Amino acid sequence: MQTAQSQALWRAAQEFMPGGVNSPVRSFRSVGIDPLFIDRGEGAYVIDADGNRFVDYVLSWGPMILGHAAPPVVEAVARQAERGTSFGAPTAGEVELGRRIVEALPSVERVRLVNSGTEATMSALRLARAATGRDLVVKFAGCYHGHVDSLLVQAGSGAATMGVPDSAGVPAAFASTTLVLPYNDIEAVRTLFTARGQEIAAVIVEPVAANMGVVPPAEGFLAGLRAVTRQYGALLIFDEVITGFRLGYGGAQGYYGIKPDLTCLGKIIGGGMPVGAYGGPAAIMSLVAPTGPVYQAGTLAGNPLATAAGVATLDGLRAEGTYERLASYMGALAEGLRRAARAAGVPVTVNQVGSMLTLFFHPGPVTDWESAARADREKYARFFRSMLAQGIYLPPSQFEAWFASTCHGEAELEATLEAAQKAFREL
Repeated sequence: MQTAQSQALWRAAQEFMPGGVNSPVRSFRSVGIDPLFIDRGEGAYVIDADGNRFVDYVLSWGPMILGHAAPPVVEAVARQAERGTSFGAPTAGEVELGRRIVEALPSVERVRLVNSGTEATMSALRLARAATGRDLVVKFAGCYHGHVDSLLVQAGSGAATMGVPDSAGVPAAFASTTLVLPYNDIEAVRTLFTARGQEIAAVIVEPVAANMGVVPPAEGFLAGLRAVTRQYGALLIFDEVITGFRLGYGGAQGYYGIKPDLTCLGKIIGGGMPVGAYGGPAAIMSLVAPTGPVYQAGTLAGNPLATAAGVATLDGLRAEGTYERLASYMGALAEGLRRAARAAGVPVTVNQVGSMLTLFFHPGPVTDWESAARADREKYARFFRSMLAQGIYLPPSQFEAWFASTCHGEAELEATLEAAQKAFREL
């Protein structure tokens, strides 16, 4: 249903950019149509280049938790833009954003701002290796931690395999430092640590997986990771690029009551501006230059526009009842989707945690990458196209999270469920 202006922009984009996009999922290839080009956002809606309005559940992949063009965020960015956009020098905004992060997250005493979630995870791994003097890192199949060379690996056969490069251009030697295990399988973790625990620097995990679709941690999984890593002297890294300030003001670590050694953040702490961060106890973070030997730098780190947007966003999230309302909205949407699918005779699983959910076209349960991968991608593509035609903008991939903002309300819920009923019937 690409419109005239989107079609023209798409033709032009393909002349200048690989695949016409600057991030692969934007190409819409997995849903079988050409992409829309978005002109602007207003609250719970995005408007395309031809002026068509869509209820938005992508929300820039999560950070627009106060809705698009939230007035306090826009005003903060405008004020800062008048004063300058980049200095490559310390600013008060960095201090204010850093203070809010440290006050909010139970495990973070010191924080370093960077430019993206990928930079945050890359830097956290370097720090973990320096702190432990070890090389190996454990990740979980289906969890994405940015396009870091050593983490772009896929699982082989068996419970734990040496990494195999999952992208051209990644040296096998880099990938070989990563061990891949099934998400939610704590026994596989214990077995691996029994065999190789003295070689492992860190376990990195999305505390709620959101890059194979939303998959919550099994009872005891996160606590088990905390216990095993502590026993063997490895660090536990929570990748909260998606869950940080999304599940609650204290992130997933506050939500589940687990304190990791290092935390990675992104997107939301800049109100959608390019930003990321990693942090942890002062003793570990003191290893980062200039106080320690772990080098990491960035001219645009702590950019004043990003910190202004971030401070305004985090302040907005502190309003009483914010997270309860977000979870209530998404809970109602999840239950409505289940009812509509049952009525149409379409087997689905809806996983929801707080203000995130994923609709899997698979009877479930979905607890790890193996079960998520059984979802019918073609059915999702057909569902996506039907919803888009009815004015509902979903992630253009079966394996991504849907997000709600504080601007989503009864009108958006009703429109979404009405569209879903029709889309399920068409299936």
